[in-house]
Amino acid sequence: MNILFEDNHLIVINKKPGELSQGDKTNDITLSDKVKTFLKKRDQKKGNVFLGIIHRLDRPTSGIIIYSKTSKALSRMNEKFKQNAISKTYWAITKKINKSSGRLENFLIKNQSQNKSYVCDRKTVNAKKAILRFRKILDLKNFSLISVNLETGRHHQIRSQFCHLGYPIKGDLKYGYKRPNKDKSIHLHSRKVIFTHPVSKQKIEIIANPPNEDIWNLCIRSL
Repeated sequence: MNILFEDNHLIVINKKPGELSQGDKTNDITLSDKVKTFLKKRDQKKGNVFLGIIHRLDRPTSGIIIYSKTSKALSRMNEKFKQNAISKTYWAITKKINKSSGRLENFLIKNQSQNKSYVCDRKTVNAKKAILRFRKILDLKNFSLISVNLETGRHHQIRSQFCHLGYPIKGDLKYGYKRPNKDKSIHLHSRKVIFTHPVSKQKIEIIANPPNEDIWNLCIRSL
């Protein structure tokens, strides 16, 4: 269990690509199930373990995921997410990009049957505004490592907006990349979160290392 932060109210995990953050139609074991089992065994709890799901990460995505250990923390953290009061930074490896930085503002519509979001006209029924800012960190031979800060939290937002821009994320077949990664992951990683603790009110900043994998390691060495 790769624990990045833990106290009486929160536990923050560095999720591996391929792990489910919460249940879906596959009925595969979820990361939240694993955390509950871990806490029950480690803390020798006899009854059920409370673990609140505050947010989720897509299955092929890695990085920071926050769970609550108390109902008080759950309700307060949910409110922070609704108010965009949590700073979230992602790393993505994309097709080599010719921009050093930028701001993307689009409207997205989710296709439920495909579990996919598309950029659409702002007048489209149920369209939601999606805004992010990005900065290129470095170039590799065929790829770029970029840092992404979300201003909104829409379904598949980073994946959809960069596909629309013409720079799909490495391995992301659903959003325009031509070849899958061997482990079916995509090179999108929740790198850093900053928020005010829901109980102590202290500033919390958490950074997660990307998966121990060749191209991620090359990026780290090149920084």
